[in-house]
Amino acid sequence: MDPQALKHALGAGLLSFPVTHFDAAGKFKPDSYAAHVEWLSNFEATTLFAAGGTGEFFSLAPEEVPEIVRVAKEAAGGKTAIVSGCGYGTEIAVSIARSVEKAGADGILLLPHYLIDAPQEGLYHHVKAVCDATGMGVMVYNRDNSILQPDTLKRLCDTCPNLVGFKDGSGDIGLVRQITATMGDRLTYLGGMPTAELFAEAYLGAGFTTYSSAVFNFVPGLAVEFYKALRGGDRARCEQILKDFFYPFMAIRNRRKGYAVAAIKAGVRLQGFDAGPVRAPLSDLTSEEEAMMAKLIAPYKR
Repeated sequence: MDPQALKHALGAGLLSFPVTHFDAAGKFKPDSYAAHVEWLSNFEATTLFAAGGTGEFFSLAPEEVPEIVRVAKEAAGGKTAIVSGCGYGTEIAVSIARSVEKAGADGILLLPHYLIDAPQEGLYHHVKAVCDATGMGVMVYNRDNSILQPDTLKRLCDTCPNLVGFKDGSGDIGLVRQITATMGDRLTYLGGMPTAELFAEAYLGAGFTTYSSAVFNFVPGLAVEFYKALRGGDRARCEQILKDFFYPFMAIRNRRKGYAVAAIKAGVRLQGFDAGPVRAPLSDLTSEEEAMMAKLIAPYKR
C-alpha cells in the first residue's frame, strides 16, 4: 500500500491489534490466528496491526514476525490494511522492516527501541534508518524510553516522506498537543494508551482522530459502537459503555502487571478462539479472573 493511502486508512476509522495465537508449547498457531483475523476483518476496523504490542511483539523472535504478517494478510483478504510491529535495536528493526515488506505488510509501527534511554539525535537516526530501509508507510510510537520531541519529529517529517503516523502511549497530553499543533495534517495521530477507550475523549480534544482498541479482539461490535459514539459526540452513550464494560474491565486488567495483554487474550479464548497462553515474561489470568471476564463479556458472545 502506498504510504499516503495507508495514512488515509489509519485516520479513517478504528484500529486494533490482534493477539498472536500460540499452541500449548508456545509455538505460533497459524490456523487459529487466521480464523480470528478473518472474523475481526468483518467488522469496521480500517487497519489491523499484526505482531504489535497486544500481539506480544516483545516476546517474538524477529524471524517469527514476517510469518505472522503473511498469515494476517491472507486472512484479512484485502478487507483491511495490515501493519506490522517493528522494533528492538536499529539493525534488527531495519531487518524486520525489510522482511515484513517482503511478506506483504502495508506498513510498520516502530515500537520503542530496546532497553536504554537515548538522546534525541540518536532517536532521529534510529527512526530515519528504518524509514530509509522500506518503501512502506511508517508510524512511530511515543512511549516509555522512546519519546520524540516536536523538533525531532519535525526533522523526521522533513526528511522521511514515508513517515505517515504518530502514535502516543505516553499520556502526556501537553506534549502531544504541541506535536499535533506543530505537524498539523502532515501525520495521522493515533491514541495508544493501554485500553485506549479510557483516554479517547482527551486525545480527541488534543487533535487525535483515532486510536487502537485492544478489546476489539473479543468484543469488536462494542468497540465499534463506542468509537462511533465518541466521534458522533454521543457522550451519554460513551459514559454508559465505560461504566458497563470498560471500568469493570480495567479493574481486572489492573490486578497484575501484564494483564493489559493477558486479559485481552483471555477474552479471545472466551469467544471460542484457541489463542493459547501468553508467553513469558507475561502470565495468564487465574481461573477466578477468567470467570470474571466471562461474566463481563457474556452479553457480547458471538
